[in-house]
Amino acid sequence: MQSQEAIFSQAKSQLSDLGFTVVKEDSERPWGGFLVIDESQAKEFASHFFPEEDFDSINISGKLSPKILLVAPGKRLSWQYHFRRAEIWRCIEGQVAVATSLTDEEGDTNTLAKGDKIKLQQGERHRLIGLDDWGVVAEIWQHTDSDHPSDEADIVRLQDDFGR
Repeated sequence: MQSQEAIFSQAKSQLSDLGFTVVKEDSERPWGGFLVIDESQAKEFASHFFPEEDFDSINISGKLSPKILLVAPGKRLSWQYHFRRAEIWRCIEGQVAVATSLTDEEGDTNTLAKGDKIKLQQGERHRLIGLDDWGVVAEIWQHTDSDHPSDEADIVRLQDDFGR
């Protein structure tokens, strides 16, 4: 199993090779961390990681926030939802599990292997879960309110293993 430092280094190198610029890195999350891609590259990011999606139809508010999530083995992000964004995720390395529900009750999980995608609607409850090894997920935030784009404060946590 790769170390956290190695998996972050590998992901940054692969993004650089693809011409993407990482504008923010957070490797201090208790579940792993993320890399934020330059917003000006959202169209290229979407075209590369979500080529089957029509860019104009996923660009709801004129703003997309591309990110790479790196989920540590056995770690779970909070059971959460958002008021001002929908999300699209694609597993690009390893495997991850995803729990979803339209209610506060956590539903069954589905496993996403490399190449698998899931769309999360605004308000849909969800949780990303690391499995046996690091999972790497390309993510697009679809901001649903152009006047108040979603941010890290737009997380309603229903349950969190880390007490946040």
